[in-house]
Amino acid sequence: MDLKLKGKHILITGASGGIGIELTKQFLTEGVNVTACYNREKRQLSDLMESFTDNLLTVSADIRKEDSAKELFTQANSRFGRVDGAIANAGIANHEGVSVSEMSLDQWDNTLRVNLTGSFLTAKHFFQNLEKYPGDDASLILVGSTAGLFGEAWYSDYSTSKAGMHGMMMSLKNEIVHLASRGRVNLVNPGWTVTPMAEGAVSDPIMVSRIVQTIPLRKIAEPADIASTIVFLTSDYVSGHVSGQTVTVAGGMEGRVLFTPDEVSDYVDRYTSKEKW
Repeated sequence: MDLKLKGKHILITGASGGIGIELTKQFLTEGVNVTACYNREKRQLSDLMESFTDNLLTVSADIRKEDSAKELFTQANSRFGRVDGAIANAGIANHEGVSVSEMSLDQWDNTLRVNLTGSFLTAKHFFQNLEKYPGDDASLILVGSTAGLFGEAWYSDYSTSKAGMHGMMMSLKNEIVHLASRGRVNLVNPGWTVTPMAEGAVSDPIMVSRIVQTIPLRKIAEPADIASTIVFLTSDYVSGHVSGQTVTVAGGMEGRVLFTPDEVSDYVDRYTSKEKW
């Protein structure tokens, strides 16, 4: 199906991560002009930079900082004009869990600044871009997490930052229409996904067993599963009447155990084989 995205300009934060790379690739394949924002490392984008020299702009930005977020959109506008859609995908999670009683204020502050404040600044400067370049259509996708729905012990900073996405989305979907009459804001909540950020967990047979026992489909998402949903929602042609919605891409996970360890053993072997990584 033609999503009619060709020629659109989409900005993606966190573009060098697992989901971000797949998003960048899928949008470029659709003929989109992409501004791909990364923080420090853009090596993962190098192949795409060689293949899509005319349609891909890479920009280093620290989305925790207002000046950096503003400069990101300045460079995007200078290269491709109006940003038609923004994907607030950048996020971090600490690899080692910490009890709230032991969590430092610095860790708490940094997680919320990257995940929640970074999404706010992305939205703010995307909206300013819409003021500067009027048009009827626009799309903002916030990327949350199932941790924001179910919580996650030892990761209260992460789950809190992702839970805040829902309130932001519900407010901004009412604001965007004052800048673009058919503007839309939606939230995508990935569940467990095979990305470098989750490599430690999905390489541990015990952890994988615990995960897939809660998922009716008994599988962990690939980045393409998340990216294709976001691309679909970004399209004004196929999702033009979808706004203010939370789409959870987690194989039906609902936060409770559905299977015994024996019933998921084959799936555990699939993810923890050495060939996987």
